[in-house]
Amino acid sequence: MSTNGPKEELLELIPLRGQTRGEDICTAVMDCLKAKQINTSYLVSVATDGAPSMTGAQKGFVALLQKSLGKKLLAFHCIVHQEALCAQMFPQECTEVMNLVIQIVNKIMAKGLNHRQFCLLLQEAESEYSDLLLHNKVRWLSRGEVLKRFAACLDHIKTFLESKNLVYPEMAHPEWLGKLHFMVDMTSHLNTLNKKLQGKGNTALQLLEDVLAFERKMTLFAGDVQKGTFSHFPSLKAMQEANNNVDCDYFHRAIVVMQSAFGDRFSEFRKEKSTLSFPLAPLSVDVSLLNMDPFTDVSRPDLELELADIVDKEMWTSKFVTLTAELENVARQKARLAQIHKWSDIENLPKPDKMVFETWNELPSTYENMKKYAFGVLSIFGSTYICEQLFSNVNYIKSKYRSRLTDESLQSCVKIKVTSYSPNITELSNELQGQKSH
Repeated sequence: MSTNGPKEELLELIPLRGQTRGEDICTAVMDCLKAKQINTSYLVSVATDGAPSMTGAQKGFVALLQKSLGKKLLAFHCIVHQEALCAQMFPQECTEVMNLVIQIVNKIMAKGLNHRQFCLLLQEAESEYSDLLLHNKVRWLSRGEVLKRFAACLDHIKTFLESKNLVYPEMAHPEWLGKLHFMVDMTSHLNTLNKKLQGKGNTALQLLEDVLAFERKMTLFAGDVQKGTFSHFPSLKAMQEANNNVDCDYFHRAIVVMQSAFGDRFSEFRKEKSTLSFPLAPLSVDVSLLNMDPFTDVSRPDLELELADIVDKEMWTSKFVTLTAELENVARQKARLAQIHKWSDIENLPKPDKMVFETWNELPSTYENMKKYAFGVLSIFGSTYICEQLFSNVNYIKSKYRSRLTDESLQSCVKIKVTSYSPNITELSNELQGQKSH
């Protein structure tokens, strides 16, 4: 947290050449914090990918980090990872449909001749799409996009496979087609949620609210499928209208199982909802439910007095009303841009965490404990999205065209790639001595 608001930056890229046990990771992190002269008393939260070496009760990284710091932290399993795990709760039969789709796509795309002939077929048929998509085994959006494109080109794919004497009898079975169209619609809904959970500047409360909202939507989805109306399943509805029977009970059970998986996860976020809500709605939060353990520099009695004092101060409380209205406006803009797939424009919208910070920063020092608590909560990472984004960047940096790549050069390249700071090249160049002999 800087004087200008929250900053999400890479502190260090630490190579672990030996074992990667919890104690090895903890030692490396603590050494890094010490070398960077980071005041660890301000550390209130940690988010991990949920691996055993991170979350082990005795020797996991989180447990050892808390022991080293001498205090409890708000520990979270990355909300994007948990959403991805829930998305894997499709029935085995649906998973087999996905596997066959990948097999067929790979069969078409693997050979250059097949691929060119298939693209030509799509062009001649004036198809909406000009190619298929390859499935990439990463956590996020690949699966849903592959299924959507496959279903849209299904008739052309059948024609092409027949011309190559490739027979897949499953593609003629109504049951298999029903599962395919169900997967298309359901992964589309999951992708919409996934995109909301990605990106910088999202508060942990926002991420939790998006997940809770999706759980409520799943109740609608389950009822929609059980009744056979398919208002939220356009691909499945189109198949039904083509005089195909749809096993509504089967798909209803599949949604209920996935909804149950969502309900079983995100427990650490649900437990700390009052704490996460404090920066946005300090006047409506029950102080007794706030987690004070990580905030060693905040006094609960003083915090309670400050909250009692600010309630009737219209000048200060009105700022939170204004903040809510501004956040609503940004959310509306984001939703509108998402509908038309303007993802780069979404990146340019004001960041919610910075908007919240600026509101709190306007409060006087009279409310010091409230501000410290709010700023601490704002520093919480609800996901490891930036780390995942970093791995993607590393794949580009580790190009086969590089003749040499050391730990130091990799770290420098990664920092330049992921930083939000923009260097003043003119000022930096003016500081250089062009002719060292003078």
